Amino acid sequence: MRSLRDTTHALDAGIAQIRHQFQVPLEFPDAVLQAADDAARREPTAHVDRTDVPFVTLDPATSTDLDQAFTITVDGDDLLLQYAIADVGWFVRDGDPIDTEAWQRAMTLYLPDGKAGLYPPVLSEGAASLLPDGPRPAVVFHVRLLPDGTPRLDGAERALVRTRAKLAYDTVQDSDLPPGFAEFARRVEAAEAARGAAPVDPPEQVVERNTHGYRLSFRPRLASETANAALSLATNLAVADAMQRAGVGLFRVMPDPDDRAERRLRHTAHAFGMDWPKHQPLEVYTRSLDPNDPRHAAFMLAVRRAGGGAEYVTHTDGVVPWHSAVAATYAHATAPLRRLADRYVVATVLALVNGRPVPEPVQAALPNLPAAMARAASKSGQIERAVIDLAEAVMLEGHEGHTYPAVVVEDDDDVSKIQLTEIGVVAKVKAKGLHPGDECRVKLVRADPVRREVHFERVA
Repeated sequence: MRSLRDTTHALDAGIAQIRHQFQVPLEFPDAVLQAADDAARREPTAHVDRTDVPFVTLDPATSTDLDQAFTITVDGDDLLLQYAIADVGWFVRDGDPIDTEAWQRAMTLYLPDGKAGLYPPVLSEGAASLLPDGPRPAVVFHVRLLPDGTPRLDGAERALVRTRAKLAYDTVQDSDLPPGFAEFARRVEAAEAARGAAPVDPPEQVVERNTHGYRLSFRPRLASETANAALSLATNLAVADAMQRAGVGLFRVMPDPDDRAERRLRHTAHAFGMDWPKHQPLEVYTRSLDPNDPRHAAFMLAVRRAGGGAEYVTHTDGVVPWHSAVAATYAHATAPLRRLADRYVVATVLALVNGRPVPEPVQAALPNLPAAMARAASKSGQIERAVIDLAEAVMLEGHEGHTYPAVVVEDDDDVSKIQLTEIGVVAKVKAKGLHPGDECRVKLVRADPVRREVHFERVA
């Protein structure tokens, strides 16, 4: 973690420039805001009353766009998860101004000075959010978790729910949670290990405001957050299974890192002084990592990027969609307030489970979603990288001439990619005779916050 005293407001100016460069919308068009105001007053009429069910939410303390609420009960040897998902489809009509704008945005974008939401706040942080200030329309997935951690989708329904508490990762107590919460997470984790999954869940590398200006840090991943993620994972696996068996839907896939990528990862592990046994498979090694160790967190980020990235695909006959990180067929259904695709997956499964045909507008939208989500993910990734590059340049500005130990993680002719071992900075340096895994010392020649660039030269 590094605090950045932004005395010259280079970060403020740089973030504003990033917003302009990537055309991050500052607000919603008037027609969208009006449509959202009208939608927020729409009364739920297709929902069964489940307000007696003791749902709770668990999120970062400051979050107000709450996609999920849950409760867990015991049924013999099984655990039954009722997972309420914000019913965005109830408020958004196909082709209305909210829908049209959502297709342009496709996902919520996050920057240190604020976010650009997928939907207007009157919906995402109000009428559609599962806040504990009144009943909300939701789609409730009924997920049965077997003793071996296998999830099965028992049902799905539109329901009116009332959350009992807005719990926060950093303050939640065991007594606040349903009795089966910890056992549910344990079963899901055990099932991952049995499948040979290589889950990579590093803390978020973030640039955020603090009393000194900003800080560049890894947001700690708390045990409560990891356990909570198991609920979402189990639901998404059950949803994906239902769609795959029906031969329709949208899936999330990710290839395994190839041999070259794995060699690069071994050099990265060496750069951080991490001991990865020579013959140990990547999926086994990643299970030994502590996401709250900054070195391990940085390595986990490298693993996530090494596989070529995840993407969305529609169902294809004879093809089993595969996500290497979970070692299973997988989908996204649990964050409809922040991802466009989830709204359509929820609508698909709601129809399938209840014996209805998937609505024609949903079927028509599915083939177009992979491209829309890829564009949004690319923009999100570029913004994230630009913010980190900016923060690194601001952090290093004024340290020109300082030397740093580094390790080569990749080489290409006379240019090598290096990883500084004192601070989590990746850069390129022109140097011949270096090979991946070699240690060297480099001198900072220039740090340019305006261009978001840092330049080094090899000194040893």
